[in-house]
Amino acid sequence: MSNDFYTSSILPYAAIIIKICRAYTNTQEDFEDYYQEVCLQIWRSNENFRGQSEWSTWIYRLTLNVCLTLLKKNSKHHVTSNHLPDVVAEDNRTFDDESLNHLYNAIKQLSEVDRAVILLYLEEKTYQEIAEIIGTNPNNIGVRVKRIKERLKKILDGKVN
Repeated sequence: MSNDFYTSSILPYAAIIIKICRAYTNTQEDFEDYYQEVCLQIWRSNENFRGQSEWSTWIYRLTLNVCLTLLKKNSKHHVTSNHLPDVVAEDNRTFDDESLNHLYNAIKQLSEVDRAVILLYLEEKTYQEIAEIIGTNPNNIGVRVKRIKERLKKILDGKVN
């Protein structure tokens, strides 16, 4: 991968790539593997970008697809749980702000698709953009976001196992 391509086509979107990769990994090693694989796939498939959407939308979608693919691949090798053990949650410090760490650990307890939706919502994407990125109907996104917020509130309040 050339430095120019990385600097111009990946680096401006590194923050969202990092957030998505963090939401689907529990260790620094996994995070680094996911991030590297996303960058590699962006580089490998950039010629497939047809311009039918914004480059940023394509990056979001590719990042989510890579993370979901790796998650499924890795889950075949490991027993997975929807709930992170406290030890993993405590060791997975993504942000300096403790409340953000708490929020992202709660987000990790959501389903794969719900994680994608809420991360895009937190990035202030429109319902139309979110629907385009995850491949669904924009009319469903508003309802889904409301349900995700309610579930996150329960998780953060300790009312969900």
